Amino acid sequence: MANEMQQQFNQSQVMNGNVAPTNAAGITNASREMEEVKGQIFMAKQFPRNQFQAQKNIEDACKRQSLALTATYSYPRGGQNVTGPSIRLAEVIAQNWGNMAYGFKELDSDEKSSTAMAYAWDVETNTRTERIFQVPHKRVTKKGVQHLTDPRDIYELVANYASRRVRACILEIVPGDVVEDAVNECDKTLKGNNTAPMKERLANAFNGFKDTYDVTQQQIEEYFGYPASEFSESNYVKLVQIFNSLNEKASKVDDWFEKLTDPKAGDKKQSAVAKDFDKDKKTETKPTKPTDDKGAKTDAKGRSSKAKSATAQADQGELL
Repeated sequence: MANEMQQQFNQSQVMNGNVAPTNAAGITNASREMEEVKGQIFMAKQFPRNQFQAQKNIEDACKRQSLALTATYSYPRGGQNVTGPSIRLAEVIAQNWGNMAYGFKELDSDEKSSTAMAYAWDVETNTRTERIFQVPHKRVTKKGVQHLTDPRDIYELVANYASRRVRACILEIVPGDVVEDAVNECDKTLKGNNTAPMKERLANAFNGFKDTYDVTQQQIEEYFGYPASEFSESNYVKLVQIFNSLNEKASKVDDWFEKLTDPKAGDKKQSAVAKDFDKDKKTETKPTKPTDDKGAKTDAKGRSSKAKSATAQADQGELL
């Protein structure tokens, strides 16, 4: 058992690109890491994975509405929409699959860029996958390229780059049918949400797009090709996927929605309900004023035109 643990630790160190330490501090850190790896392997051997129970736990987690809302993403690529599990869903799958270690590690850094590694490791089967990538210390904005010098900004940038690669590593380790079942279960949860009416959920979605990405309801309707009054559950699921894709920076607003040429166009556009209301209003007949016995038209107070004239003459006489 000890030899097996030592071999697995040495293998992980070689895959990480770590060289043998020469100073006392390096030897101490290496010893600590080896003990941690030994502990993980020992626990995995003592408590092996029950795949049936693990898959059931994943399905139960996917029945939560909060997870289903952030479970999938979508972005356009090559004329087609690419859809898949989000970073959040991949983490939940790894947690419930059990006996897994995943994350990222910064290998090297200088003033211009950082070199990092994302990994996922099934400790029980000793299956490991990793991604080594470089992150330039700059951020592209509308005002141009912004070079980063604050360590916190650099760390957040590296973590953002690493999160998508950690997801890819996790999805390579966990069997594909388990991931597919989790995505389907989240879709069922999202479509079966009857706690709020469809109209209210769409209104919340429109407000979210407007407040976060300045995307109007008209732009969303133009993307689908029909008004919001005709949206179905599948359209709502698609909106959630697009919103998650924008949050994960997997796509941009311009990839989905056309910019409005006239900013006031959305205010001028009437919905189908408003048009029907105006149409019904125009077809209403105007009520005629009632007449008295002599055929004279009366005003709103029921007085005839003749009586109204006599009253006016009497008032004029008093003034004279």
